[in-house]
Amino acid sequence: MSLEQENIEKLILLCKQKNQKAQCEVYNRYAKAMYNVSYRIVKDAHFAEDVMQEGFLKAFNKISDFKQEVSFGAWLKRIIVNSSIDFYKKNNQFKTEDFDTALYKKEENEIDISDDDSFNNLKVQQILETINSLKYSYRMILTLFYIEGYDSEEISEILNISYANCRTTLSRAKDCLRKKLGEI
Repeated sequence: MSLEQENIEKLILLCKQKNQKAQCEVYNRYAKAMYNVSYRIVKDAHFAEDVMQEGFLKAFNKISDFKQEVSFGAWLKRIIVNSSIDFYKKNNQFKTEDFDTALYKKEENEIDISDDDSFNNLKVQQILETINSLKYSYRMILTLFYIEGYDSEEISEILNISYANCRTTLSRAKDCLRKKLGEI
């Protein structure tokens, strides 16, 4: 049986034995999805590819730590997300002060869009473009929450901020997103 037909559990066992063909097969199965995860955070195709590849190297080096408590894809995704955020921190494009100062800022001209149907009718592309137009701290927290599917507790751990700060920033980011979508 070729490696392309092996299930992921068998491939992981082979990866733990440093089988390069198995590592290549795992990479081929997950590369596109992990690139997309990295790209949504890094916002640059070349850097996203580099971050993704470094994330795979970390994963293969630490694969013995994988205990199958979660799916391999979720474990790998967490490594890629953390690698992407680390990249941002290293390149001074991400400042933790944004989260701290956001706690004390009040968004002006807040509006409440109560008609949920108007949100449902917006095109996905418009929503993604609107999220991308937000300041970095809001964009990051909304991406992790809505697109990557992390909850507030996980986001606070990933971004190394308090849970209360995470909830406040998420709430303000949602309000800001609603305001901008209301203008469309």
